[in-house]
Amino acid sequence: MVAAKFGSAAVWRRSGVLLAGAIGALLVCAAAGAGSATTELAAGGAEILGFAASGAAAEIELERRFDSDLSAADLRSWMEHMSSEPNHVGSAHDKANAEFQLKKFREWGWDASIETFSVLYPTPREVSVELVAPTHFTARMTEPPIAGDTTSSKLKDQLPAYNVYGADGDVTAELVYVNRGMPEDYKELERQGVSVKGRIALTRYGGGWRGLKPKLAYEHGAVGCLIYSDPHDDGYGEGETYPKGGYRPRDAVQRGSVQDMVLYSGDPLTPGVGATVGAKRLALQDAKTILKIPVLPISYAAAEPLLAALGGRVAPAAWRGGLPLTYHVGPGPAKVHMKVLSEWNQKTLYDVIATLRGAQEPDRWIIRGNHHDAWVFGATDPLAGQVALMAEARAIGKLYKEGWRPRRTLVYASWDGEEPGLIGSTEWSEAHATELKAKAALYINSDTNGRGFLAVGGSHGLQHFASEAARDVKDPETGASVLARALTKGRVAAYESSGHRNSSADLELDALGSGSDFTPFLQHLGVNSLNVEFEGETDYGVYHSAYDSFDHFRRFVDPTFEYGVALAKVAGRLLLRASQAPLLPACESDFAASIAGYGDELHKLADGMRAKTLELSTLLDEDAYRLAADPTRPRAAPPREAEVPYLNFAELDNAIAKLERSARAFDKNYARINTLDDAGAGAARERTNAVLTELEQSLTDSQGLPGREWYQHMIYAPGLHTGYGVKTLPGIREAIEERRWDEANRYIGVVSRALNDYSARLDRAI
Repeated sequence: MVAAKFGSAAVWRRSGVLLAGAIGALLVCAAAGAGSATTELAAGGAEILGFAASGAAAEIELERRFDSDLSAADLRSWMEHMSSEPNHVGSAHDKANAEFQLKKFREWGWDASIETFSVLYPTPREVSVELVAPTHFTARMTEPPIAGDTTSSKLKDQLPAYNVYGADGDVTAELVYVNRGMPEDYKELERQGVSVKGRIALTRYGGGWRGLKPKLAYEHGAVGCLIYSDPHDDGYGEGETYPKGGYRPRDAVQRGSVQDMVLYSGDPLTPGVGATVGAKRLALQDAKTILKIPVLPISYAAAEPLLAALGGRVAPAAWRGGLPLTYHVGPGPAKVHMKVLSEWNQKTLYDVIATLRGAQEPDRWIIRGNHHDAWVFGATDPLAGQVALMAEARAIGKLYKEGWRPRRTLVYASWDGEEPGLIGSTEWSEAHATELKAKAALYINSDTNGRGFLAVGGSHGLQHFASEAARDVKDPETGASVLARALTKGRVAAYESSGHRNSSADLELDALGSGSDFTPFLQHLGVNSLNVEFEGETDYGVYHSAYDSFDHFRRFVDPTFEYGVALAKVAGRLLLRASQAPLLPACESDFAASIAGYGDELHKLADGMRAKTLELSTLLDEDAYRLAADPTRPRAAPPREAEVPYLNFAELDNAIAKLERSARAFDKNYARINTLDDAGAGAARERTNAVLTELEQSLTDSQGLPGREWYQHMIYAPGLHTGYGVKTLPGIREAIEERRWDEANRYIGVVSRALNDYSARLDRAI
């Protein structure tokens, strides 16, 4: 669903040391006592998180056998087949791909089935965009074939360019250019005296999730919204355009969902429950995640004459894109007619679910997911991730046929309906919520995959676990480990930006916002989660267009499919180790350090806002904005803000201090249990694993976040005004940002209680 879910994974906070054993450089979290991420390894042996030294050697041999059955040729063949026809929800090929995977999973020895859901999925009957004044122009709403791209000529079963879950409408109005269409852009328009009320907002992609653009336009009075891809962002401003290069050509359109997913993901009519055939559904007019105005995506070829027809003031420098024209704000004289008419009916989703039952702990589940639906052909998004998942399943199935059995149950899921709103994963997780809360120990997600550097995000207690897996996989281009390459990239970036360079031997996991299938597991149910991919070296500007094709992928994304194999190796190690180790993975000192950092950020946020508010008051008192303005280009001063009070962070600070103590004690006990033989460790390991299976749930609150109770995680959530982008400690952070001081103090208490519950569970495990 997303072009880039999170930033660089190569950021450091904690110190660590690499220790080489005869088998390899493998670390164990033992942060208690010394504050280090490592512990000494027995001579001639190595340890992997959750394994004793003897078990680590067996695990390494198992992973060697796993690696030997991964084939780039398989990934290439599966992608070519699965991206050969349009693959959107409701298409014949989407169902065929689900059935193809079902057959493969069964052939590989998995217990597999297709689980279906019936969901609201509107498809366009008619879409159009016309410039009707001062000149006439009709935008193209389909993408033309491109020479050398064999699937781009398959127009028959493609849907036109559209944004799903916008409203139907037929409107004609003046145009206003609103830059990225984010809150700060509307503040700037207000200072310039420009309103979108009764008008159509024209916005460019970027700066925030696409669904926020029409939502904010509506909240400011607009009657329609157009979203275009500016060539500065992913077209010729970035590099050669397709087919000469990998970036967005003139007529390419970025489709996408505009469902209001910051409220809840999944089927708009069945929030909180699985969308089975007999499920109780909301009336269409009561669905909160469907927008109120029509919205359409257009290419930069279509946007150019619209922008050229705009008058009014010249847009601020930061608002200007890469088109060869002077960007104006409007309103008018450009007037646009836009029309959206849709079929508002139900479609069937096909989730492919495959399991291998655990031999010793069958009621603890390790879940792996990627989606298989696309906006058109979807080679990079999502099939680059999906074929890696399939390669893992094939290799694990072979191990199973040869007699290996996982300790815990493995669940492999190929989700449908991710693109319109994480629907397949959300409906499945809601349908199985009670069972997942009791059994799901870990969810590992991918979505897309490219070439370059490993990027990992997720629950911070898994930071060391993810780093260990990355340490044991070689980068296809350099021969170094993918961990070393990611960390080195971060060191170089820190040096070149004069930033702070830390010396941790581990990746620092990015916090997860939204935009992919981890969302219902982590942020609704409180399941420990990771998201994994390679990124950074691809020439990829065809996101969500018909040109995200097999031909584009094999030329500009991962020509040898070696990074698909590398993704399978990393994810496969995570799955095998989490399913096989006597102890579930955890390094709670990493989690505690991250929370302490987020707590510091909140202090600085409030203090910085207080200082800035006082400075603004001084400037307004001195009439500074009038004196600093160009009288020929009037721009109002910003409104005066109320003073920022001193919030009472004591409860949160105390909870964080308690968490740090409990985490150190837990990690010390974890390391001790890991050294015991099986006879002496059984009860302690079971107690520890029982706590770790449900530990993340202690960070959730059944009341959820303000105005969006579906999001129940108190540490990670997508931001109300960022969409995909994460807000950490969101109940507190967003209340401060929006100057809701009573709410900020209330959520200081909510978050503190959640952290104290987390600490108490760690203490009980000891």
